[in-house]
Amino acid sequence: MRQRQVRPIALCIFRQDDRVLVAEFHDPSKNQTFYRPLGGAIEFGERGEQTVEREIREEIGAEVADLHYLATFESLFVYNGQQGHEIVLMYEGRFTEPAIYNVESVTGQDNGDLPLKAVWRRLDSFGPAAPLYPDGLLELLASGDTAPDHIYPLGPDRARGTKEQAA
Repeated sequence: MRQRQVRPIALCIFRQDDRVLVAEFHDPSKNQTFYRPLGGAIEFGERGEQTVEREIREEIGAEVADLHYLATFESLFVYNGQQGHEIVLMYEGRFTEPAIYNVESVTGQDNGDLPLKAVWRRLDSFGPAAPLYPDGLLELLASGDTAPDHIYPLGPDRARGTKEQAA
């Protein structure tokens, strides 16, 4: 039997006006396309900011600057029929290369060999048919409240894992 573990990850949101750059994924068991900021697993001894820098470099070959912490999310989800649990450190930053802001999408690799596509999407384009994960991120971004003192999502229903999501 495979032991389940909580996975610590660090993700970064990049904004341009009312658009954000997010990775596009598909859950075959739900037949659903969903979106998540770029980033990935925190390695032992690595700080969240270092994870974001490394992951963005590995995923799309870009360098980042001006990283700042936004919030921590606890993400309980089901992806491809498998339950997952992540603690997400969310950052915001900017790309050092301005050309990335002028393209519709960026391609790269996830986990070193899987194709990755990141797309610029308007905040108002997310919803039930095109969810943005982790749960609670869209509300944080829409509120404009980016003070680094938030832990999302809050509430006992989420702590029990009754809300499914993919990430």
